[in-house]
Amino acid sequence: MADQVAAMCDQLVKAVNVIMDAETSQIYRLEALKFCEEFKESSSFCVPCGLQLAAKAQPAVVRHFGLQILEHVIKFRWNNMEQAEKVQLKECAMQLLATGTHPILEEESHIKDGLSRIVVEMIKREWPQHWPDMLKEMEALTNQGEAQTELVMLILLRLAEDVITFQTLPTQRRRDIQQTLTQNMESIFSFMMAILHINVEDYRKLKGSPGHELQARGHCRVAVATLNTLAGYIDWVSLVHITTGNCHLLEMLCLLLSEAELQLEAAECLLIAMSRKGKLEERKPFMLLFDDVAIHYILSAAQSADGLAICKKSSDSQAVEVVERRYIFLKRLCQVLCALGGQLCSLVGSDVEVEVPANLSKYLEALLAFTTHSSQFLKSSTVSTWSALFRHETLSKDAVVGEMAIKYIRTSMTNLVKTGFPSRNDNPSCEYSRVDFDSDEDFHSFFFSFRGQQGEVLRIACRIVPLEAFQIAAEWLQYQIASPINTGDTTSKTAEGLCSLLSPSVVQWDAMTVFMECVASQICKNLEEEKLPIDQSMELLRAVLNYDTKDPLILSCVLTNVSALFPFAIHRPHFLPQVLSKLFKAITFEVDHDKKAPRTRAVKNVRRHACSSIIKICRDYPKFILPCFDMFYNHVKKLFLSEAALTHMEKCALMEALVLTSNQFKDFEKQKAFLDELMAPVVAEWTSDDMRRALSDPAMFISFVGADQVVTEDSKDADKAGLNRWRLSFCLYAMLGVVKRARWPADLEEAKAGAFVVGYTPAGAPIYRNPCTAQFLLLLPNLLALIKTHNSLFMPENMARLNDSFSRAHELMDAERNMVLGLTQPLLDIYDSPVYKSSLERMQGFLTTLYDNCFQVLGNAGLSLQQEFYSIERLAEEIAGSAFVSLDDVPDHRLRPMIRVFVRQVVLSCPQEYYDSLLCPLLGPLFAYMLQRLNVKWQVINQRTSVNGEEEEEEEVVCQESQVTQEMLEEQLVRLLNREVLDLLSVTCISRKVSEPAAIKEEVDGKSQI
Repeated sequence: MADQVAAMCDQLVKAVNVIMDAETSQIYRLEALKFCEEFKESSSFCVPCGLQLAAKAQPAVVRHFGLQILEHVIKFRWNNMEQAEKVQLKECAMQLLATGTHPILEEESHIKDGLSRIVVEMIKREWPQHWPDMLKEMEALTNQGEAQTELVMLILLRLAEDVITFQTLPTQRRRDIQQTLTQNMESIFSFMMAILHINVEDYRKLKGSPGHELQARGHCRVAVATLNTLAGYIDWVSLVHITTGNCHLLEMLCLLLSEAELQLEAAECLLIAMSRKGKLEERKPFMLLFDDVAIHYILSAAQSADGLAICKKSSDSQAVEVVERRYIFLKRLCQVLCALGGQLCSLVGSDVEVEVPANLSKYLEALLAFTTHSSQFLKSSTVSTWSALFRHETLSKDAVVGEMAIKYIRTSMTNLVKTGFPSRNDNPSCEYSRVDFDSDEDFHSFFFSFRGQQGEVLRIACRIVPLEAFQIAAEWLQYQIASPINTGDTTSKTAEGLCSLLSPSVVQWDAMTVFMECVASQICKNLEEEKLPIDQSMELLRAVLNYDTKDPLILSCVLTNVSALFPFAIHRPHFLPQVLSKLFKAITFEVDHDKKAPRTRAVKNVRRHACSSIIKICRDYPKFILPCFDMFYNHVKKLFLSEAALTHMEKCALMEALVLTSNQFKDFEKQKAFLDELMAPVVAEWTSDDMRRALSDPAMFISFVGADQVVTEDSKDADKAGLNRWRLSFCLYAMLGVVKRARWPADLEEAKAGAFVVGYTPAGAPIYRNPCTAQFLLLLPNLLALIKTHNSLFMPENMARLNDSFSRAHELMDAERNMVLGLTQPLLDIYDSPVYKSSLERMQGFLTTLYDNCFQVLGNAGLSLQQEFYSIERLAEEIAGSAFVSLDDVPDHRLRPMIRVFVRQVVLSCPQEYYDSLLCPLLGPLFAYMLQRLNVKWQVINQRTSVNGEEEEEEEVVCQESQVTQEMLEEQLVRLLNREVLDLLSVTCISRKVSEPAAIKEEVDGKSQI
């Protein structure tokens, strides 16, 4: 038999060598693999051959195969083996553990893994019933040397993973083993902690001794294995075992944070322990980590964090690189601190009566060390913990936290600055960003989110120390105003001396602006009027108003600061004309008035920003603006008549601001007269004969907007069509602004006095009239005609009328397409080039906005006009005859806004008495149609999916990427449309809420930010 075993072993060795030889042909490799697998499945020599091949005299690859054979026998033949064979195999395995391996530093890790797998497979089948002394035998093995101790740790770790984590054994066996482990956990933990203590002490003694380097490394390897095994148990064992002996284990782990070779594994263990949930009483001992010794080591490790993960690439170079293992340790340590903060917030102020720890300041210093670290990722990791601390009812009132809030606010001045792009080298954080982020786009997306989180924590910190925060913000703003503009090495390409998005001045202004917004908003909300720093804030506002710059990126920041400081100005009304003057000047801002090139994105943003600021002021402080109404209105009239090239959106924004202010007249006739005057040009334009003809006939509409013309930029027809599109857009934006903003007073008595109340419902609720109703009723017929015409544009005969250059005019724009597909938007153009749009892009944008705005007007009309809208004669028939016409031809991406901004809004704001006359006739046919349409769409998608699944791989390769993308786009649009329909169904049948009166709704909306 020995000869047969030897012969078979020779054949197996040859087969393994053939499999592993890179020069072997595929046919021979498959044959050798088949021979090995058949041997494992059927040979009676598996055990003797496996043991012989696993002998340490063999090459590592052969030994590994021998161990695989033994593992296969245990897994699949164990129940068929005689008891004597089981005992013999178990003894042989234990012998392999004792003498079958090379020294710890020489042995291959896959051999150690293979050996531990064999023993664990036997334990899973025999322990505790047939192998009661297993733990004692393992303990005895550790006396034979470091290699055996490491193997025992690997066995204990794999056992915990198989039984607890992965649960890779039958339920009853798992329960038996888990129960036995739990019963012996005290001795297992004592055993592991003793091994850890001994090897750490030996490692520390020997690591600096000449000639003992190998011994020191051996002890270090054992300590690492023990820590990894502890990590596998800490996650699930009773908290008693973790916190026993005054948290001796956790204190030992804290001490190891200072050992470079062991700190990562120690931090992993600490993190698992600190992340444990459970009864507060059981977690109370965690507070011992705030004692002097533990917190000292945590603080020391944290304060050395900034330089710890960086090293020079070479001795003669200044270039540095991130050391991955050290950086991972810092991330774990940061997580440990955050988890410890979570435990602190849970325990302090709870029923278990935990006091604020005496060393809280040291903990906060450690947390601050990571908040000031160069790595943007580490900074972001601390945000949620600061938020919890500053929000905590007890801790936020502690003097130490108050002092730290000031430090955190000052740190935010640095952290809000957008630096650290992976592609650049202008900041220490760039090196870390190259490890954490794949691209500048990835970093940009991360920082956008991170800055939002920082802003939230900054606002919370301001509630604790409001005046100190405002002082810091004021100093920073004054510094920026006094500092000369530094364009840096990335200047704008559009004009000499202008900044780009990455210019030092823009980056600083941007960060300071975010800071000022957060601080100023909290000051106004949380301080009594007599405590407000009004004089200081007015000095700041004066300085900002007097600051003059031609750089659009910086001017945008200046405007934000004006808005942030404006709430203080209501206490000094004489500042209002200066504020309005600054904003009006920005509305007509140009970098170069003589240039013919399109405006850059930055210039457009300045103008939009100014419009938004005026709307926001008029929305939030209309009473304050009312005394200046005539001046405001006259200035707007002059702007409209002047040569200043205002876009239709800018004109309508100014009209919207005027309407908001006019609501303070609280006199129906006066408001109506003003709206009649304001909207007179719009009503005349919209109801004119040529407009009516164009809006009522698809062919004439296509010609009217120039979609059937050959595109030549300098032709008169193109100019005329462009003017027509401008007229249409202006009328719709003006309609939307007035319908959305015209209101009656929120106070019933004021509404009565102003003649807004015309009656009462049977339930006793007042019925109001809106001053814009007359204009809306004049505009409605052509609005419905336009919606009907727009739906008809998708019919084949009308699609054929489009010029070839506009054949894709009704398709999704690229930005919308990417949004639907979930593709990240490209990084902002840092050089702010002029925004050139093709004729097709302009037409797509026009048609999309036109369609959306039609439904926005109708949706807001129900909310604003209420009974006056819903009582329109034959309204259901009119809507069904326009919005619901030709739906078969309307694409999915056009149906979504109709459902979301129109039908849904009509349902939400409809008074109950109009359910039968309006909602039922509209919604019944709509739901029936959408059900049929979506069913057909899903059948097509499912059929396409099943056909694609059956196609050959070669055919899939040939399939063009554009076709695949188009199919994905169509499927995603169906999903989104499905979601809109379900949402409509929900608000219709399940969760319908009666909307608030329009005047009150306006006040609620007023609290949000534009």
